[in-house]
Amino acid sequence: MTVVIGVDIGTSVTKAVAFDGDDRVLAQATRRSRLDRLPGGRVEQDLAHVLRTVGDVVRETAGRCDRPPAALALTGQGDGLWLRDEQGLATRPPISWMDGRASSYVTRWLADGTVREVHRHTGSGMFPGSHAPLLAWLQEHEPGTLERSAVAGYCVDAVAQHLTGRVCVDASDATLPFLRPHDRTYAAEALAACGLSEQARLLAAPAAPGTVLALDARGAELLGLPRGLPVVAGPYDLPATAVGSGVQDVGDGLLIVGTTLAAQVLTDQVRIRPEAEPAGMWLCTPDRGRWLRAMPAMVGTAGLEWALSLTGATTGDLEDLLGASPPGANGVTCLPFLSEAGERAPFVAPGARGRLDGLTLGHGRADVVRAVCESIGYAARHCLEAAGLTRTLMACGGGTRSRAWTQLLADVLGRPVRVPDTREVGALGVVLTARRSLGERDSSRPRPGGFRTVAPRPEAGARYERGYQDYRRELPGALARQSRPGG
Repeated sequence: MTVVIGVDIGTSVTKAVAFDGDDRVLAQATRRSRLDRLPGGRVEQDLAHVLRTVGDVVRETAGRCDRPPAALALTGQGDGLWLRDEQGLATRPPISWMDGRASSYVTRWLADGTVREVHRHTGSGMFPGSHAPLLAWLQEHEPGTLERSAVAGYCVDAVAQHLTGRVCVDASDATLPFLRPHDRTYAAEALAACGLSEQARLLAAPAAPGTVLALDARGAELLGLPRGLPVVAGPYDLPATAVGSGVQDVGDGLLIVGTTLAAQVLTDQVRIRPEAEPAGMWLCTPDRGRWLRAMPAMVGTAGLEWALSLTGATTGDLEDLLGASPPGANGVTCLPFLSEAGERAPFVAPGARGRLDGLTLGHGRADVVRAVCESIGYAARHCLEAAGLTRTLMACGGGTRSRAWTQLLADVLGRPVRVPDTREVGALGVVLTARRSLGERDSSRPRPGGFRTVAPRPEAGARYERGYQDYRRELPGALARQSRPGG
């Protein structure tokens, strides 16, 4: 049985997981990622540090296996802007998808119709941490950086280029905001609408499904693996996790309760409605004729971590805190828009900000934590409704490790939630994709492994239905206030 190592280069953690031929975990290793938070809502990374974490986790994982890997599969965070020269060296520190420096561009483009014009051609929205506003910001503030650059890519293809010497951008990464999902080509009209036509040279054509690369001398040295080892790069973490979670039938959905609260639903049709909210995207998948309607909100577990830190608690306290406050959090409510870049799904609002309401001296930290968790649940329901969920819902990510929070989510969503037994669904998804690319796996083979199903509790349903409707009614006025200067 062949061993394939899946590498997931996340926002918080880089991990490598070795799977045997039956897709069972043989070994794994993790390293913390480093985010540099700078004034003005800027969030950047260091490509050299990212590569070191990849080298470390792959070497450690391979060393724990009883046989060498037959291939390497890469996935990781999407969006942001990872500029490189022709050799794959960073021309400036990579800008994270969490970055907020270009918020004013998105705000202006929302007002003058640019965002809607881009959406008309691609079906994608945009947010401050995506290519369009970041390229526009650099075009104004760092034109020399763009002149020195040969590729405007993403995390996964930046790592793949260092390992293989080739630029290979997966169509899922390339989706937002310039790609036509129907034919996987860039829309010149979308680039022109953003004033970025001259930067089209930086956008690499998406790789064909099934593309296989190979480790070169530089990559072999970093990883301690043989030169020529097959490498598959992509899809990025959202669609990879859908594959690994078992999203197979049209209408199936996945909720990732991670740093990003990402909702996505599998579809066989792209329906771009000009009148619709210009948010989310139609992610290309490894299968032509299949897309994921994705609505990735900006704050997931990051919002919970903020609330726990604010109240002097840790993730180890979460079960007890949720048990100490009833559904409805004793009247405390929350808007969960805690990212410096505002919100991107199921609506785009760079000025969106979080809020806690209804607090009195009689409330405690359990009420605050529950209110934040409930608000994230309401945001998840809003995103899933916008994405068009009709069938089975899977859920994964760090947030689902809490049984109490997963139960809360099932209650808020009003539907059963299936949680895969394996936690490493992103790495598994890209490994399954790699096996298909290498001719080892039939695409019709179902995802391995089991699930636990969390059913909604009828007694909580009515309370959360009222809470969700209150949340939806509160949004328009709250967002209007927050979009005003000083709001």
